[in-house]
Amino acid sequence: MPGEVEGGAVPASSRGSWTSFLKSIASFNGDLASLTAPAFILSSQSLVEFSAYWAENQELFIAPTREPDPAKRALLVLRWLMNTLHQQYCSRSEKFGNEKKPLNPFLGELYLGHWEEGDLGRTELVSEQVSHHPPVTAYCITNEKNRIQLQGYNGQKASFSRTIHIKQVGHSLLTLYPPGSNEPETYLITLPALHVENLIYGAPFIELGKYTHLTSSSGYTAKIDYAGKGWVSGKKNSFTAALWKEGEGSEKKPLYSIDGQWSETFTIKEGDGGKKSKELESVSAKKTKLSKLVTAPLEQQDPMESRRAWANVAKSIEKGDMDATSNYKSRIENAQRALRKKEQEENRTWQRVFFSQPDDESGSVRSAEPREKQFSQLAKNLTSGQSFSSQWEGVGPEKTNGIWRYDEAKGKKAQRPFHNDAYEALGEAGSSLPGSEAASRVTTQQSQQPMAQGQAGAGGQ
Repeated sequence: MPGEVEGGAVPASSRGSWTSFLKSIASFNGDLASLTAPAFILSSQSLVEFSAYWAENQELFIAPTREPDPAKRALLVLRWLMNTLHQQYCSRSEKFGNEKKPLNPFLGELYLGHWEEGDLGRTELVSEQVSHHPPVTAYCITNEKNRIQLQGYNGQKASFSRTIHIKQVGHSLLTLYPPGSNEPETYLITLPALHVENLIYGAPFIELGKYTHLTSSSGYTAKIDYAGKGWVSGKKNSFTAALWKEGEGSEKKPLYSIDGQWSETFTIKEGDGGKKSKELESVSAKKTKLSKLVTAPLEQQDPMESRRAWANVAKSIEKGDMDATSNYKSRIENAQRALRKKEQEENRTWQRVFFSQPDDESGSVRSAEPREKQFSQLAKNLTSGQSFSSQWEGVGPEKTNGIWRYDEAKGKKAQRPFHNDAYEALGEAGSSLPGSEAASRVTTQQSQQPMAQGQAGAGGQ
């Protein structure tokens, strides 16, 4: 098969640029995200859109809010989390034949939308690029009807050693209210490591490495261990997971176990997953029902919203016109550099629309101190390593330009236009709309009305 020969999956017209790209990766010492990839492997989607993958499985996202039993509720959270992996890390390569390099978001880039799913109600998505050096995306996903909110932030650092290794930094906080309760339950979720396989053949795909931790204020903890296909044995995208209650079980003596392939099928069992363990469910990741994210029509989007900002770049990538792609990308990148210089000269900083630091006195983030205290305790549980064979390395705010939280006060005030200097930030003349709508890798549809702002919070979570 062509994909099994070095460069076999690369179009004939691109093999020269692909070979040069591989050589540049091997000799590059900085962050690989800054390298320009060959046309056939470029994506027209910005990384800021990836936040939507957390909640495309709306039924699974909402399900824990309807389960009264705390152990089963924790299992539903773990089940939802496992199902997000397929969309986050392999849906693009399945759809387009290989993983593509996404566009690097610019500071202040926004991706806004909502899901509307029958009796599940409306779920709002806010995603914002809160830092450029280092690059960090923050997000908040809220369903007020079912009293559940996921928020978090993540950055990526790529390096090369036989393959591309991507270290993810940041975390997610899932806050929900159990049925009939006014006491919130919080889950801290850490991020797996990534590495890009099959690169030399020109058909790259993502494999997960190391582990993901999940721990809750209700006392339930889970650990997911990832193991890809080895030289001799194993299956691609394999994993094992264990869920237990602190003080009553452990990683080796769990209440529930899950194993299989996160991209294909996995099995949930009681106990340690041995031969005598009762099988509860077999889950097919590919058959999970996905909901369509509704976004505003392009002409109604703010200039800083991802689809509109990158529309000309996306159109050029889809056409295979790399000269135009480079020109449009350079216009945005040069405008960003000029604006950063201007801000420095005027002794001011870029104002984030939806997110703040927990110690920011100007916003409402400080009013959520109970949540931050809970987060600190959960983080301490993971870094202590008392019940894990491998512990979390910690928050690492120096790697993400701080800790980022959704700011309820900002969210209530936010409305288009979000920035007075948006056109300056993008190098645009002032009012011209980009040529066409960008293609997206996230399942979306357009709404006929602009998205209402200030509804993305979950009131005091």
